[in-house]
Parts: sequence; structure tokens; C-alpha cells
Amino acid sequence: MAVRKRVWRNSDGSQGEAWIVEYRDRGGKPHIKSFRRKRDAGSYHATVGVAVRSGVHVPDSQSIMVAEAGQLWLTSCEAAGLERSTLDTYRQHVEFHIVPLLGTVKLSQISVPMVRGFEDALRKDRSPAMVRKVATALGAILSDAQDRGLVAQNVMRGLRSQRRGQGALVDKRKGKLKVGVDIPSPDEIRSLIAHLGQRWRPLLLTAIFSGLRASELRGLRWADVELKRGEIHVRQRADRFNVIGRLKSEAGERTVPLPPMVVNTLREHRIACPKGEQDLVFPNGAGNVENRGNIVNRGFIPAMLAAGLVTKSGKVKYTGLHALRHFYASWCINRRADGGLELPLKVVQARLGHASIQVTADVYGHLFPSGDDGAEMVAAERAFFK
Repeated sequence: MAVRKRVWRNSDGSQGEAWIVEYRDRGGKPHIKSFRRKRDAGSYHATVGVAVRSGVHVPDSQSIMVAEAGQLWLTSCEAAGLERSTLDTYRQHVEFHIVPLLGTVKLSQISVPMVRGFEDALRKDRSPAMVRKVATALGAILSDAQDRGLVAQNVMRGLRSQRRGQGALVDKRKGKLKVGVDIPSPDEIRSLIAHLGQRWRPLLLTAIFSGLRASELRGLRWADVELKRGEIHVRQRADRFNVIGRLKSEAGERTVPLPPMVVNTLREHRIACPKGEQDLVFPNGAGNVENRGNIVNRGFIPAMLAAGLVTKSGKVKYTGLHALRHFYASWCINRRADGGLELPLKVVQARLGHASIQVTADVYGHLFPSGDDGAEMVAAERAFFK
């Protein structure tokens, strides 16, 4: 391998120059790549040398474009049996965000500066959350291509490790969940319960005091409810297309205890519950999976309006059922003196079905009550100097 300078005379009499990297792949085939700057040529020389010796080098002539790699990744996702809703989301990331900006770029030409420019372009008219999701999808595409031997490295992996601190700042700017803004307060929940209509009362009560996700509530079967023991076993879910399927993670499969009020409500509900082949606890009138929009628009929003849970402009304070899951988390965390369960972080993680305790800590850690640090320090000091 070698780096050399090439000089030539242009038709107008001016002098042109470039830095050339010459090398042979493991099969002995020669390759040449030119650069404007010596520094760039030297960097490529070092990188391609390692790649060739490691047997992972893919020359530009044999490299496929990002758009092709995206389709290969989507095919892999489909073969892995991912849910239809997840596949649709991934396709949107590829077709509407990645391909328009990087689709014609060859994998061998992807670099950290190029990815940084890609993210900057996304930020012009996409939300920070969407930028993160699309960047994650690009990383998954490059990882899949690397496994196939189509690219030597996944530059997104190195970029992410360098920017963990910056990601933390982004999350901090987003702000923590606040009671009365993102999380209904205990008083608001009391008022909401008092205004629940008969049709939606069993479902919304269960949501409030179990923390189940909307998809888990919609897919819940009577076979997974033990009223004598006061427990719910979460084993399946219904996606946004009303298709019953497996949970997204192993941690999602869990047992959640129910308070007596919910148990009694479910006993009464079971008698009047529409029957269907899927044995659902909260089906629609025909016994099939209930549409999520119906639950929110016909059940949750009218109950909030009746309870007066509205903003100054007259809009409802909480737009989705996830607000009830947030309340359940806060109820698990709050001190018993304040009407909560005062559960440890690890138990809260299990109740919510989070795959990682770090997720629980990141989202709800600030809700855990802190002690009187000053008084504790004084007591510790006294004990130390006895």
C-alpha cells in the first residue's frame, strides 16, 4: 500500500493535483482512490489497511447503496417475525427519512462527518425524537450490512459512544415528568373515578390501578385474570391493527396485583362482558379487540371533561392512556403516608414490565421521595464521633 501525490496540467494551463492511495485487496486485485488533501488520504490509507488485513474491506466498486441496504434490513426484520406496526414504522424511517438524504450513497462511503451532516439535515424539519429514531434505524441498517460483509464498520456505533454525554443533555432539556402536567394527581384520579361511565369504568379502573399499557389491556383475556387471588397475568397484547400477538419483551410478561375495588368491578363486569372467541376482558360490542381510539375518545376524554380535568383553554389535560400508566408508577413510588405503596425501584420496574431498571430510573427516578439529608448528616456525624 502507498500514498503518493499526482500532479497534472489542465487544459487552461493551470496545475491540478491529488493524493492517491494505491492498495491491493486480499485477492490481489489493485485499487486506487484519490483525495484532495494529504490528510484525508493518510486517514483512508490507515483505515483501509486495517480493513484489508482483517478481511472486511469492501471496495467502492463492490459496495451497495444505502437504499439497497435498507431493503435488506427490512427483509431481515420481516423474517424475524416483527409486528406489522413495527415493520410499518421501520419502512417509514427508511423510505421517508433515510433514502431521500442518503439513499444513493454507497455504504463504503459512509463516514462520521457524513452521518453528522445527515442528522443536521433531519433536525431542520423533524422533531428531536424522530431524529433519534431515524438515526437508530440507520445504525441498525449498517449493523445488518456489516454482518453480511457489505461494509467494514458501523460508523453510527462509534458516533453514539462519543455522544452519550450530549444525549443526556438532550433528555434533560426535554424535562422530567411532572404531577399535574404529565401525571394525574391523586385528587384528579379521585375525581376521574367518580365520573367514569358504566361502559368504560372496568377498563379505566384497571388501567389506573394496574399500570398496564393500552395494548396489554386490549389484549387481556379472562384466562389471565385470577379474581380470587386478585391478580392479572400479562401474557399478550393487541397491536394498533387489533391483532393479538406476543409482548414486545420478556420483561413485559408479569403478574400485577389488583386492589379490591378493581377486583369487585371486574367480577360484575364479567357477567355483562360481551363474549367472543378470544375471551377478551375488554372487547368491543361484538367480542373482538376494542379500538384504541374508541377507548380514548369515547371513554377517557369524556370522563376527563366530566371531572373537570381541562386546561384554561378548555382542552383535556391528558391526551392519552399512558397518563394513567404514569399515575400508577407514581402511586407505586409515593410514600404510604401520602397514599402510595412506597415500593422499591426494582419492584416498580417489575410491575411496569420495563426491560431494564435503568428505564424505570430514567423516567420515574425523580419521583422517589428523598430524606432529610441535613438531619441524616448530623446523625451520622454524631455516631462517628462518639
